[in-house]
Amino acid sequence: MESDEARAAIDMFLSAFNAPDDVSVVDRLSRALSPEIIFWGPWGRSDGVEAVGAFVLDLRRHSAGEGTMERCSGVDVPGEWARYQWRYAAADGRSALTGTDVVQIQQGRIAQMIVFAGDLPTLPTDLSRSV
Repeated sequence: MESDEARAAIDMFLSAFNAPDDVSVVDRLSRALSPEIIFWGPWGRSDGVEAVGAFVLDLRRHSAGEGTMERCSGVDVPGEWARYQWRYAAADGRSALTGTDVVQIQQGRIAQMIVFAGDLPTLPTDLSRSV
């Protein structure tokens, strides 16, 4: 199931990474995120739009160079929670970073976000060995 409300908030959040300047980053985040957002990123928990803005600005300066962020899956929305996959593409088009985010949508904005960067390791073929 895909909710237009969830998809709009997620796409606005992701558009902040591609904004033409830092002021536009903050403006887009302010429209996508609840002011009290709880953000679980690669470096732990942070709170508020300003903290998420710092994360976005850091990623815009990724070591792979300037690139673009895009949603590369549908938005799966069971109730007020949603998940989607994303890709940060370097200027040459190759994937510099990928992941999955889980977000809580409240009143049309992202209230909580958990960022999972990278792919999960695959399970061994013989699952009986891992139990």
